Amino acid sequence: MNTKAEPTKGASGADIAKLVLALLVLAAGVFAYSWFGGDGSIPQSVRLLGVLVALAVSLAIAAFTAPGRRVRAFLGESQFELRKVVWPTRDETLKTTGIIIVVVIVLSLLLGLIDLILKSVVLDWLLKLGT
Repeated sequence: MNTKAEPTKGASGADIAKLVLALLVLAAGVFAYSWFGGDGSIPQSVRLLGVLVALAVSLAIAAFTAPGRRVRAFLGESQFELRKVVWPTRDETLKTTGIIIVVVIVLSLLLGLIDLILKSVVLDWLLKLGT
């Protein structure tokens, strides 16, 4: 487990400018998608490609900021940790799923029985005693 303590600093002016630029590029892509879609002259697939390009460019701009570097480091460490995970086999997954289904059915039957008993106690015995 990696337990590095890093001091947190505020974003610099250049980082804020880059993040604003990335947001503007993404907003321009979304705006262009809706602007050019009104008359139907540009196919939807081309407009969608424009939005995807704007998204890629804005992510690339944001990746070169301090928060972007932290996100890239986090994703790299997450990928490293995922390699350590021991995933269950298909047989283990099916057996565990079967056990869970049986337990849910048994518990629902028990809760239904308890509800039926409490209903009969309250409605039949307690309310009839008062009359």
